[in-house]
Amino acid sequence: MEYTHLGRTGLKVSRLCLGTMNFGPLTSEADSFHIMDRALEHGINFFDTANVYGWKQGEGVTEQIVGRWFAQGGGRREKVVLATKVYGDMGTWPNQSRLSALHIRQACEASLKRLQTDHIDLYQMHHIDRDTPWEEIWQAMEQLYREGKILYVGSSNFAGWNIAEAQALASARHFMGLVSEQSLYNLAARTIELEVIPSCRRFGLGLIPWSPLAGGLLGGVLQKVNEGRRASEQVQKQIQRLGPQLESWEQLCRDLGERPADAALAWLLHNPVVTAPIIGPRTLSQLDESLRALEISLSAETLATLDEIFPGFKQAPEGYAW
Repeated sequence: MEYTHLGRTGLKVSRLCLGTMNFGPLTSEADSFHIMDRALEHGINFFDTANVYGWKQGEGVTEQIVGRWFAQGGGRREKVVLATKVYGDMGTWPNQSRLSALHIRQACEASLKRLQTDHIDLYQMHHIDRDTPWEEIWQAMEQLYREGKILYVGSSNFAGWNIAEAQALASARHFMGLVSEQSLYNLAARTIELEVIPSCRRFGLGLIPWSPLAGGLLGGVLQKVNEGRRASEQVQKQIQRLGPQLESWEQLCRDLGERPADAALAWLLHNPVVTAPIIGPRTLSQLDESLRALEISLSAETLATLDEIFPGFKQAPEGYAW
Protein backbone atom coordinates (compact mmCIF):
# COMPACT_ATOMS: atom_id res chain seq x y z
CA MET A 1 0.00 0.00 0.00
CA GLU A 2 1.14 3.54 -0.73
CA TYR A 3 0.69 6.29 1.86
CA THR A 4 0.66 10.05 1.64
CA HIS A 5 0.15 13.00 3.94
CA LEU A 6 -3.40 14.27 4.36
CA GLY A 7 -3.02 17.74 2.91
CA ARG A 8 -0.48 19.84 4.81
CA THR A 9 -0.68 17.67 7.93
CA GLY A 10 1.85 15.15 9.19
CA LEU A 11 -0.88 12.48 9.17
CA LYS A 12 -0.22 9.60 6.79
CA VAL A 13 -3.16 7.89 5.10
CA SER A 14 -3.48 5.19 2.44
CA ARG A 15 -3.92 6.29 -1.18
CA LEU A 16 -7.31 4.56 -1.19
CA CYS A 17 -9.96 5.44 1.40
CA LEU A 18 -12.49 2.79 2.44
CA GLY A 19 -16.00 4.22 2.12
CA THR A 20 -18.61 2.60 4.34
CA MET A 21 -21.84 4.00 2.92
CA ASN A 22 -22.97 0.55 1.75
CA PHE A 23 -22.55 -0.99 5.21
CA GLY A 24 -26.04 -1.69 6.48
CA PRO A 25 -28.26 -0.85 3.51
CA LEU A 26 -26.49 -3.04 0.92
CA THR A 27 -23.82 -4.99 2.80
CA SER A 28 -24.60 -7.09 5.85
CA GLU A 29 -22.82 -6.45 9.13
CA ALA A 30 -20.92 -9.72 8.88
CA ASP A 31 -19.75 -8.92 5.34
CA SER A 32 -18.92 -5.36 6.41
CA PHE A 33 -16.68 -6.77 9.14
CA HIS A 34 -14.90 -8.98 6.59
CA ILE A 35 -14.37 -6.03 4.24
CA MET A 36 -12.89 -3.86 7.01
CA ASP A 37 -10.60 -6.67 8.13
CA ARG A 38 -9.46 -7.24 4.56
CA ALA A 39 -8.85 -3.50 4.13
CA LEU A 40 -6.42 -3.58 7.04
CA GLU A 41 -4.73 -6.65 5.55
CA HIS A 42 -4.17 -4.64 2.37
CA GLY A 43 -2.78 -1.72 4.39
CA ILE A 44 -5.77 0.59 3.92
CA ASN A 45 -5.80 2.67 7.09
CA PHE A 46 -8.21 5.46 6.04
CA PHE A 47 -11.93 4.78 6.69
CA ASP A 48 -14.73 7.23 5.89
CA THR A 49 -18.26 7.21 7.26
CA ALA A 50 -21.01 9.67 8.26
CA ASN A 51 -23.63 9.90 10.98
CA VAL A 52 -26.44 9.78 8.41
CA TYR A 53 -25.23 6.64 6.63
CA GLY A 54 -27.65 3.78 6.95
CA TRP A 55 -30.43 6.19 6.03
CA LYS A 56 -32.56 5.62 9.14
CA GLN A 57 -32.94 9.05 10.65
CA GLY A 58 -31.15 9.46 13.93
CA GLU A 59 -29.87 5.89 14.16
CA GLY A 60 -26.42 6.16 12.62
CA VAL A 61 -26.65 2.59 11.39
CA THR A 62 -23.30 2.54 9.59
CA GLU A 63 -21.43 4.21 12.45
CA GLN A 64 -22.84 1.55 14.77
CA ILE A 65 -21.53 -1.20 12.50
CA VAL A 66 -18.08 0.37 12.42
CA GLY A 67 -18.22 0.78 16.22
CA ARG A 68 -19.04 -2.88 16.79
CA TRP A 69 -16.16 -3.80 14.50
CA PHE A 70 -13.81 -1.62 16.57
CA ALA A 71 -15.13 -3.25 19.74
CA GLN A 72 -13.67 -6.60 18.66
CA GLY A 73 -10.26 -5.21 19.58
CA GLY A 74 -7.13 -6.57 18.00
CA GLY A 75 -5.78 -3.06 17.40
CA ARG A 76 -8.54 -2.26 14.91
CA ARG A 77 -9.23 1.23 16.20
CA GLU A 78 -5.55 2.07 16.63
CA LYS A 79 -4.79 1.14 13.01
CA VAL A 80 -7.55 3.26 11.48
CA VAL A 81 -7.58 6.95 10.61
CA LEU A 82 -11.30 7.45 11.24
CA ALA A 83 -13.30 10.08 9.38
CA THR A 84 -16.97 10.82 9.93
CA LYS A 85 -19.29 13.74 9.22
CA VAL A 86 -21.74 16.18 10.77
CA TYR A 87 -24.56 18.23 9.17
CA GLY A 88 -27.38 15.92 8.10
CA ASP A 89 -30.75 15.49 9.79
CA MET A 90 -30.43 13.29 12.87
CA GLY A 91 -33.96 13.97 14.12
CA THR A 92 -37.06 16.10 13.65
CA TRP A 93 -36.46 18.39 16.66
CA PRO A 94 -34.93 21.85 16.11
CA ASN A 95 -31.12 21.90 16.16
CA GLN A 96 -30.76 18.25 15.20
CA SER A 97 -29.10 19.13 11.90
CA ARG A 98 -26.69 21.59 10.27
CA LEU A 99 -23.74 23.32 11.96
CA SER A 100 -24.89 25.24 15.00
CA ALA A 101 -22.52 24.92 17.94
CA LEU A 102 -25.23 22.97 19.75
CA HIS A 103 -25.68 20.43 16.98
CA ILE A 104 -21.94 20.03 16.36
CA ARG A 105 -21.49 19.25 20.06
CA GLN A 106 -24.40 16.83 20.29
CA ALA A 107 -23.64 15.15 16.96
CA CYS A 108 -20.01 14.56 17.91
CA GLU A 109 -20.95 13.03 21.25
CA ALA A 110 -23.47 10.75 19.53
CA SER A 111 -20.98 9.66 16.86
CA LEU A 112 -18.36 8.86 19.50
CA LYS A 113 -20.87 6.67 21.32
CA ARG A 114 -21.95 4.83 18.17
CA LEU A 115 -18.37 4.39 16.97
CA GLN A 116 -17.29 3.17 20.42
CA THR A 117 -14.23 5.39 20.45
CA ASP A 118 -12.99 8.36 22.44
CA HIS A 119 -11.98 10.49 19.46
CA ILE A 120 -12.60 11.11 15.76
CA ASP A 121 -9.48 11.62 13.68
CA LEU A 122 -11.09 13.67 10.91
CA TYR A 123 -14.39 15.41 11.65
CA GLN A 124 -15.91 16.62 8.39
CA MET A 125 -18.67 19.11 7.76
CA HIS A 126 -20.89 17.28 5.28
CA HIS A 127 -22.13 20.49 3.64
CA ILE A 128 -21.78 24.24 3.99
CA ASP A 129 -24.22 25.86 6.43
CA ARG A 130 -24.99 29.32 5.07
CA ASP A 131 -26.96 30.31 8.18
CA THR A 132 -24.26 29.71 10.80
CA PRO A 133 -21.33 32.14 11.14
CA TRP A 134 -17.81 30.76 10.97
CA GLU A 135 -17.03 32.23 14.39
CA GLU A 136 -19.61 29.88 15.89
CA ILE A 137 -18.50 26.87 13.87
CA TRP A 138 -14.82 27.29 14.68
CA GLN A 139 -15.53 27.94 18.34
CA ALA A 140 -17.39 24.62 18.51
CA MET A 141 -14.67 22.72 16.62
CA GLU A 142 -11.92 24.26 18.73
CA GLN A 143 -13.68 23.15 21.90
CA LEU A 144 -13.95 19.57 20.64
CA TYR A 145 -10.28 19.71 19.67
CA ARG A 146 -9.24 20.96 23.12
CA GLU A 147 -11.21 18.12 24.70
CA GLY A 148 -9.40 15.60 22.50
CA LYS A 149 -12.62 14.45 20.83
CA ILE A 150 -11.49 15.44 17.33
CA LEU A 151 -7.99 15.81 15.89
CA TYR A 152 -8.54 17.38 12.46
CA VAL A 153 -11.40 19.17 10.71
CA GLY A 154 -12.41 18.66 7.10
CA SER A 155 -15.10 19.88 4.74
CA SER A 156 -17.24 18.16 2.16
CA ASN A 157 -19.14 19.58 -0.81
CA PHE A 158 -17.73 23.08 -0.22
CA ALA A 159 -17.23 25.68 -2.92
CA GLY A 160 -13.78 27.18 -3.38
CA TRP A 161 -14.83 30.44 -1.77
CA ASN A 162 -16.26 28.53 1.22
CA ILE A 163 -12.83 27.04 1.78
CA ALA A 164 -11.15 30.44 1.49
CA GLU A 165 -13.61 32.03 3.91
CA ALA A 166 -13.26 29.20 6.41
CA GLN A 167 -9.47 29.38 6.33
CA ALA A 168 -9.40 33.16 6.72
CA LEU A 169 -11.48 32.97 9.90
CA ALA A 170 -9.52 29.98 11.23
CA SER A 171 -6.24 31.81 10.69
CA ALA A 172 -7.56 34.85 12.53
CA ARG A 173 -8.34 32.56 15.48
CA HIS A 174 -4.89 30.89 15.28
CA PHE A 175 -6.56 27.57 14.50
CA MET A 176 -5.39 25.11 11.84
CA GLY A 177 -8.80 25.07 10.17
CA LEU A 178 -9.58 22.72 7.33
CA VAL A 179 -7.12 20.01 6.33
CA SER A 180 -9.21 18.25 3.67
CA GLU A 181 -12.14 18.62 1.30
CA GLN A 182 -14.31 15.70 0.17
CA SER A 183 -15.83 16.46 -3.23
CA LEU A 184 -17.61 14.83 -6.12
CA TYR A 185 -14.80 14.26 -8.60
CA ASN A 186 -14.36 11.83 -11.46
CA LEU A 187 -13.70 11.87 -15.20
CA ALA A 188 -17.36 12.65 -15.91
CA ALA A 189 -17.69 15.32 -13.17
CA ARG A 190 -14.78 17.76 -13.26
CA THR A 191 -16.39 21.05 -12.17
CA ILE A 192 -14.23 21.31 -9.04
CA GLU A 193 -11.21 21.91 -11.28
CA LEU A 194 -12.46 25.49 -11.67
CA GLU A 195 -12.08 26.68 -8.09
CA VAL A 196 -12.19 23.91 -5.47
CA ILE A 197 -8.96 22.19 -6.52
CA PRO A 198 -7.07 25.52 -6.77
CA SER A 199 -8.37 26.37 -3.28
CA CYS A 200 -7.21 23.03 -1.91
CA ARG A 201 -3.79 23.57 -3.46
CA ARG A 202 -3.51 27.13 -2.10
CA PHE A 203 -4.59 26.31 1.46
CA GLY A 204 -2.96 22.89 1.75
CA LEU A 205 -6.10 20.74 1.86
CA GLY A 206 -6.03 17.12 0.82
CA LEU A 207 -8.72 16.23 -1.72
CA ILE A 208 -10.82 13.14 -1.07
CA PRO A 209 -12.93 12.40 -4.17
CA TRP A 210 -16.27 10.70 -3.66
CA SER A 211 -18.08 8.78 -6.40
CA PRO A 212 -14.82 8.17 -8.30
CA LEU A 213 -16.65 5.85 -10.72
CA ALA A 214 -19.56 8.25 -11.30
CA GLY A 215 -22.06 5.91 -9.72
CA GLY A 216 -20.81 3.00 -11.81
CA LEU A 217 -20.78 4.81 -15.17
CA LEU A 218 -17.00 4.59 -15.37
CA GLY A 219 -16.87 0.98 -14.22
CA GLY A 220 -17.59 -0.62 -17.57
CA VAL A 221 -21.31 0.05 -17.50
CA LEU A 222 -21.84 -0.53 -21.24
CA GLN A 223 -20.34 -4.00 -21.06
CA LYS A 224 -22.45 -4.84 -18.03
CA VAL A 225 -25.63 -3.69 -19.73
CA ASN A 226 -24.75 -5.67 -22.84
CA GLU A 227 -24.27 -8.74 -20.66
CA GLY A 228 -27.82 -8.36 -19.42
CA ARG A 229 -27.19 -6.72 -16.06
CA ARG A 230 -29.88 -4.10 -15.63
CA ALA A 231 -28.93 -0.57 -14.73
CA SER A 232 -31.19 1.74 -12.76
CA GLU A 233 -33.38 4.22 -14.60
CA GLN A 234 -31.08 7.04 -13.51
CA VAL A 235 -28.02 5.24 -14.85
CA GLN A 236 -29.81 4.47 -18.10
CA LYS A 237 -30.45 8.20 -18.56
CA GLN A 238 -26.79 8.93 -17.92
CA ILE A 239 -25.79 6.27 -20.46
CA GLN A 240 -27.99 7.93 -23.05
CA ARG A 241 -26.47 11.33 -22.26
CA LEU A 242 -22.85 10.16 -22.25
CA GLY A 243 -23.13 7.25 -24.68
CA PRO A 244 -20.40 8.23 -27.20
CA GLN A 245 -18.01 9.26 -24.41
CA LEU A 246 -18.55 6.01 -22.55
CA GLU A 247 -17.96 4.00 -25.73
CA SER A 248 -14.65 5.82 -26.30
CA TRP A 249 -13.74 5.40 -22.63
CA GLU A 250 -14.35 1.67 -22.54
CA GLN A 251 -12.52 1.18 -25.84
CA LEU A 252 -9.52 3.07 -24.46
CA CYS A 253 -9.53 0.82 -21.39
CA ARG A 254 -9.60 -2.26 -23.61
CA ASP A 255 -6.63 -0.87 -25.54
CA LEU A 256 -4.80 -0.32 -22.25
CA GLY A 257 -5.70 -3.79 -21.05
CA GLU A 258 -7.16 -2.40 -17.84
CA ARG A 259 -10.56 -2.60 -16.18
CA PRO A 260 -12.42 0.72 -16.51
CA ALA A 261 -12.87 0.99 -12.74
CA ASP A 262 -9.13 0.66 -12.16
CA ALA A 263 -8.24 3.18 -14.86
CA ALA A 264 -10.75 5.68 -13.45
CA LEU A 265 -9.16 5.47 -9.99
CA ALA A 266 -5.68 5.68 -11.49
CA TRP A 267 -6.63 8.90 -13.30
CA LEU A 268 -7.61 10.49 -9.98
CA LEU A 269 -4.40 9.32 -8.32
CA HIS A 270 -2.37 11.13 -10.99
CA ASN A 271 -3.58 14.47 -9.60
CA PRO A 272 -1.10 15.67 -6.94
CA VAL A 273 -3.89 17.38 -4.97
CA VAL A 274 -5.80 14.10 -4.59
CA THR A 275 -5.07 12.32 -1.32
CA ALA A 276 -7.26 9.24 -1.65
CA PRO A 277 -10.34 8.42 -3.73
CA ILE A 278 -13.13 6.82 -1.71
CA ILE A 279 -13.86 3.27 -2.75
CA GLY A 280 -17.18 1.82 -1.58
CA PRO A 281 -16.95 -1.95 -2.05
CA ARG A 282 -20.04 -4.05 -1.43
CA THR A 283 -18.04 -7.27 -1.54
CA LEU A 284 -14.54 -8.54 -0.72
CA SER A 285 -13.79 -9.12 -4.40
CA GLN A 286 -14.59 -5.50 -5.23
CA LEU A 287 -12.19 -4.38 -2.51
CA ASP A 288 -9.42 -6.70 -3.70
CA GLU A 289 -9.81 -5.62 -7.32
CA SER A 290 -9.58 -1.91 -6.51
CA LEU A 291 -5.92 -2.19 -5.47
CA ARG A 292 -4.88 -2.64 -9.09
CA ALA A 293 -5.36 1.12 -9.56
CA LEU A 294 -2.27 1.78 -7.43
CA GLU A 295 -0.11 -0.06 -9.98
CA ILE A 296 -1.36 1.73 -13.10
CA SER A 297 0.73 4.52 -14.60
CA LEU A 298 -1.09 6.48 -17.29
CA SER A 299 1.11 8.01 -19.99
CA ALA A 300 0.93 11.67 -20.99
CA GLU A 301 -0.65 10.53 -24.25
CA THR A 302 -3.35 8.56 -22.43
CA LEU A 303 -4.06 11.49 -20.09
CA ALA A 304 -4.44 13.77 -23.12
CA THR A 305 -6.82 11.30 -24.73
CA LEU A 306 -8.90 11.23 -21.55
CA ASP A 307 -9.12 15.02 -21.64
CA GLU A 308 -10.48 14.73 -25.17
CA ILE A 309 -13.09 12.17 -24.14
CA PHE A 310 -14.05 13.91 -20.90
CA PRO A 311 -13.06 17.59 -21.24
CA GLY A 312 -12.08 19.22 -17.97
CA PHE A 313 -11.87 22.80 -16.78
CA LYS A 314 -9.07 25.30 -16.59
CA GLN A 315 -8.61 27.08 -13.30
CA ALA A 316 -10.99 30.01 -12.85
CA PRO A 317 -11.25 32.63 -14.23
CA GLU A 318 -9.44 31.26 -17.29
CA GLY A 319 -11.93 28.39 -17.27
CA TYR A 320 -14.72 30.73 -18.31
CA ALA A 321 -12.95 33.95 -19.32
CA TRP A 322 -9.58 35.02 -20.65
